[in-house]
Amino acid sequence: MKISELHIFQHDLPVENAPYTMSYGEVWALDTTLVKIVTDTGVEGWGETCPLGPVYAPAHAFGARAALAEMGPNLIGCEVLPLSVHRRMDQLLMGHSYAKAAIDIAVHDALAKHLGLRVADLLGGAATERVPSYYAIGIETPEDAARIAREKVDDGFPRLQIKVGGRDPEIDIAVIRKVWEVIGGRGIGLAIDANRGWNTRDALNVSRSCQDIPMIIEQPCGSKDELGALRTLVRHPIYMDESATGIDVVLNAAATGLVDGFGMKVTRLGGLHPMTTFRDICAARNLPHTCDDAWGGDILTAACVHIGATVRPDLNDGVWIASPYIEGNYDPDAGLALEHGHINLPKGTGLGVRPNEALFGNALESF
Repeated sequence: MKISELHIFQHDLPVENAPYTMSYGEVWALDTTLVKIVTDTGVEGWGETCPLGPVYAPAHAFGARAALAEMGPNLIGCEVLPLSVHRRMDQLLMGHSYAKAAIDIAVHDALAKHLGLRVADLLGGAATERVPSYYAIGIETPEDAARIAREKVDDGFPRLQIKVGGRDPEIDIAVIRKVWEVIGGRGIGLAIDANRGWNTRDALNVSRSCQDIPMIIEQPCGSKDELGALRTLVRHPIYMDESATGIDVVLNAAATGLVDGFGMKVTRLGGLHPMTTFRDICAARNLPHTCDDAWGGDILTAACVHIGATVRPDLNDGVWIASPYIEGNYDPDAGLALEHGHINLPKGTGLGVRPNEALFGNALESF
């Protein structure tokens, strides 16, 4: 089975109740890129990549589409096999993993459909049909963060994340304490995500000021060297997120004990094929992690849920999805949504999502 057609689409994802605030700025809407492949047997596969704006990571929407257009013509005729496609993409273009991820996801969708499997089965088999999720509270006042935390615990979320950084750390400390007043003793996991918004001084201050609160500190600073400097000084486990830019970085961090876990993005690594390698490295080193992406609609969400379902349950810190923050679904019948803080693994073959292509308008590029 080979790729016979490749189509690239653009779609806007407005943020509901915008803006969503993080340490580096506000998010009002996201520009997502979708890929449809058609095989010589007539099977379709869909993929998606949605960078969180142009300053969150070295990735942006126009760059994704330019990279896809660069590779597209020479992917026609390629076997619909994940490793074969990755080797071909790497021959055609250096880097740009976030763009390659859209092709990777589409290939997994098509191949699984062809074999009559779900993508989770293609990735090794689901460990659960009900994947845990978590809710990420944006930059808020202490009172608003506590209110949201109360609502989300009542909604059944097993884990909460609080966005911090980009302001006086004393406010972050107050937010953490207010949220802990709500969730303490209720068995709810807590992660504090600075998205690189602190320096080492601020991270140490917050950790020492909240040493009585069991929490994870995710990507407090911007570099691996800063994480290494903090590693033996902070009072809490440290997770790597934005600094985990590839399998080589993950291998090094796991081997050296640099971090206690990861917040990992599917498109950052290049799709589901490298994510299975990441998952297995973490399993070998007993490192918990998430299987997320920065944003995106039903297609990217489904990809995260399928790989998340295959993670060893005791290491599964959940799958964050953008559905609560955006309006509508690509698939009116099988759009992914949260139920009591969990996501049901989609039914049907492939990703289990059949998008309404009319939502995306005409393809920007077709090969």
